[in-house]
Amino acid sequence: MSKLNKDILFLIFDELQDDSKFLFSCLMVNRIWCETGVPILWKNPWCYDINYNKDYLYNIITSYLSDDIKEFLTSQSIRLPAFSHHSLLFDYLSFCRSINVNTINIITSIGSTSSYNQFLLQQEFYGLFMKKFPELKYLDMKSIKHQIFYFPEARFRFESLFELTCDTLINFSYFYGLAQLCQYIQRLIIVNLDPNNYHGIAKLIGVQKNLKYFEWKDEHELYVPRLDSYKKILLALEKNANTITDLKIHFTFVNNHTLPKVLPKFHKLKTLITRFDNFNEEQLKMCVYHDLEIFKIDYHYLKAASIIVENSGGHIKKILLGPFNAYADNIGEDSFIFIRNIHKNCPLIEYLPLIFPPTKKHFVEIEELLKICQNLKLLLLIIYDYSIYEESIYDEKILEYGENLLKILISSTLKTWEGTSILTSNYTYEEDDYKKLINKYKNNGVIKDFRCESYTNVANMDFKI
Repeated sequence: MSKLNKDILFLIFDELQDDSKFLFSCLMVNRIWCETGVPILWKNPWCYDINYNKDYLYNIITSYLSDDIKEFLTSQSIRLPAFSHHSLLFDYLSFCRSINVNTINIITSIGSTSSYNQFLLQQEFYGLFMKKFPELKYLDMKSIKHQIFYFPEARFRFESLFELTCDTLINFSYFYGLAQLCQYIQRLIIVNLDPNNYHGIAKLIGVQKNLKYFEWKDEHELYVPRLDSYKKILLALEKNANTITDLKIHFTFVNNHTLPKVLPKFHKLKTLITRFDNFNEEQLKMCVYHDLEIFKIDYHYLKAASIIVENSGGHIKKILLGPFNAYADNIGEDSFIFIRNIHKNCPLIEYLPLIFPPTKKHFVEIEELLKICQNLKLLLLIIYDYSIYEESIYDEKILEYGENLLKILISSTLKTWEGTSILTSNYTYEEDDYKKLINKYKNNGVIKDFRCESYTNVANMDFKI
């Protein structure tokens, strides 16, 4: 292994670039491994454990400062390392392609506890990055205080920006500056912390020419009385409807009238995560996504989900459902249609949540689904029956429903999808009789894993089983 050539090592290290423990240990093997691993680690050095890494990063970055700047910073009582970057084994900053503002803020606190001094250090760091980085691919500028696009070299760095993460607390004029430099961003992630001013962000979105991934996350609890508070954002997004393939919109407010008009225009979507509060049936039928692979919607919009699935191109692999609303209208019939549309239109489905009452027709549809959908890897099943009130009857009914469901699962798995993992939040299946049956099929390789978890983990389809 230690004799692999550099090209093979690079491919291995690049594939495992998110595993910092592995990469750091590789640096100690020999010189070739070290020379191959350092450039990969330094492409995005901010993504690793900062508590472990911050002194190392601070010393290396400050070593690049000129003697004049070091002298000035030292006069401000800022602590700097004694060595120069000329004594380093590698030109580390020449490998870097990313900036994370929050991490830079943490690192500069090493030099001084003074906010003013930290600001000075940050400014010098950004100046270095603009000079030394060959290109800037990733920028996470949440909480930024510096208008780094004013550096002379900034235009050449920002032209190559691939991914931008930001928040709405940043002054809107900052986004006007970025809009002049960054028009080929492919991934844009926005955290909405201030719902009052979207002018600058809308401008930045609107000028993009190759935007493929867009994510908007509301993370505030402020009430906004405006009827269409997201209109500027959605109209700017509409200009990118022909390029966006992944759209994740986490809106807090439901009083939006622009989304039903804009969303049907995104015909190339592979990922769609949003809400469908104000969509009527006619508007839903206009949402046709033939390339859709990942889809998330709330439980109480099962009717909407069924329409989206029915109009998809048969490529859906992953469906996620938001929090379960037990009192949603007509959820029994909606879930029946949803299950039927899945097995009719999603032969490639791998991740699937289902909620249904324990009726015969629902069990029949589930059995049919399991026969057709042979690629299933993770199946979430929620049975609800709120007609049961007495505890003794409830326990008896739960066992009856579980027995019926297990019969369907066992019959179907033997014929189709071996190696599937199953999560449940019902601890009834922890009883000895069920354990014996489940372990039998785990040992035979029919079921990869069967675990009881909290409802939160079970409802989260991204939970690692």
